[in-house]
Amino acid sequence: MLLFAAGMSGCATLLPDAHQNPETPWRNYADAQAMYARIVPGKTTLSELKALGIDPERTANITVLDHVDLLRRLVPTATFDIGLLDPGLQECMKAPRSCTGYEIEQTHVDRRRVGSFWLDFFNFQRTIDITGWHFDAVFVLKDDKVIYKLWSGKPQIRQRDLETNPLGPLQSIGPSLITR
Repeated sequence: MLLFAAGMSGCATLLPDAHQNPETPWRNYADAQAMYARIVPGKTTLSELKALGIDPERTANITVLDHVDLLRRLVPTATFDIGLLDPGLQECMKAPRSCTGYEIEQTHVDRRRVGSFWLDFFNFQRTIDITGWHFDAVFVLKDDKVIYKLWSGKPQIRQRDLETNPLGPLQSIGPSLITR
């Protein structure tokens, strides 16, 4: 009965899928970039930042950075010359107690098994298409006002993982016999 159902429903639909969906106010990379563009150093306040979804108490995957973390991330380590920093960051380094930072790391990844159901099921060949996006941003605040921002990211993650086992279901027997 199971074989009949598999044959009638289209075998590829029986392959498992996996999704990694972070709890984020941004549905996609473009939404995250649009949020970033609305933040203006010297003007955007902490309350406006929270209204945009950047609130470490309510939004997942936001790291709160103190002045030591900011130094580690933003000061060139080869010279450790604070004079090379943006003027807003230089102010922060002079008054470290009044500055804090937020780092946002948002990633969305979908893993979809594709290919032959039977080759996958019997462990001969497994093909996984991986798609998604990654957005990373740092915001530095001094006295509840954004004074610096920086971003990076991957608008499109596309990867194909292919695993081939010439012995199929027998491939894992060898290692299991050795570890006993």
